[in-house]
Amino acid sequence: MKINVKQCAEILLKQDNILILTHAHPDGDTLGSGFALCRALMRLGKICSVVNADEIPKKYDYLYEDIAPIRFKQDYVVAVDVATTNLLGSLEGEYHIDMCIDHHSTNTEYADYLLLEDVPAACQLMYKVITELGVDIDKEIANCLYTGLTTDTGCFRYASTTADTYRTAAQLIDCGADNGRINRVMFENKTKTYARLERLALDSMRFYENERVAVITITQEMYKLTGSNEQETEAIAPLTRQIEGVEIGITIREKPDGTSKASIRTFETVNAAQLAKMFGGGGHPQAAACRFDCGVREAREKLVEKCGELLNDRNNMCE
Repeated sequence: MKINVKQCAEILLKQDNILILTHAHPDGDTLGSGFALCRALMRLGKICSVVNADEIPKKYDYLYEDIAPIRFKQDYVVAVDVATTNLLGSLEGEYHIDMCIDHHSTNTEYADYLLLEDVPAACQLMYKVITELGVDIDKEIANCLYTGLTTDTGCFRYASTTADTYRTAAQLIDCGADNGRINRVMFENKTKTYARLERLALDSMRFYENERVAVITITQEMYKLTGSNEQETEAIAPLTRQIEGVEIGITIREKPDGTSKASIRTFETVNAAQLAKMFGGGGHPQAAACRFDCGVREAREKLVEKCGELLNDRNNMCE
């Protein structure tokens, strides 16, 4: 059942012992919205916690380092920034999900209650929820929400960024969000292991369809050679969008079991979510993802073939 922000807040106010689920291979938006909600609910005297199937990258420590971990039997489960249950990774199927707060148009409506708005970041929607809960946004909550805003908009560079996104960011800065430090940590600071991985990733880049499609492949061997890991790949996917003439950028990561996952980045000329949906994935018009039960080479072949079909269909419509 779809609900609005007011209904969402009313339901949460009646609950306690709340478990908040964030998606696997976590990014700033799922973690920012999850910990912002957790902090807000704790301010209301509720018992709650945030869980993730994967280890959270160290750069996000500031979102939760002052929150003491607690164990409790959950009475209510909320998923944030999770469009489909398979994005929960190893947590899929472990919990009955009572509510989902999301901003993906591809949401499969798996939860009993769904708060869904077409905004650039889940944190932009979470700002409304926390305000409706009657919680004053302090510096810690503001840092969480600002993190999701800046990471899901590419530091406010993506076309999805709206005037309301900027207004929300300004209000969070007024509440104490450390925007300069967060932007630096998210977009400028790089570990030496990441720098080595980025070099190998760029070396792997191949071009297809008259160089309108760029594909990066990241293998388990690359992780071994660089000392890096999948947690550090978040900043690699946007690199494909930076190449002149590229309309579809794809980064394919090999998983330890030999399967693979693709992150897709596009401009307004191509719908990334449409491409991902062809393989059971989803996301946003310019940023989406999908999984494959095969290796990176076969996944690349399948994706490039569909990219060609999409680009040719679009060209035929324009003629």
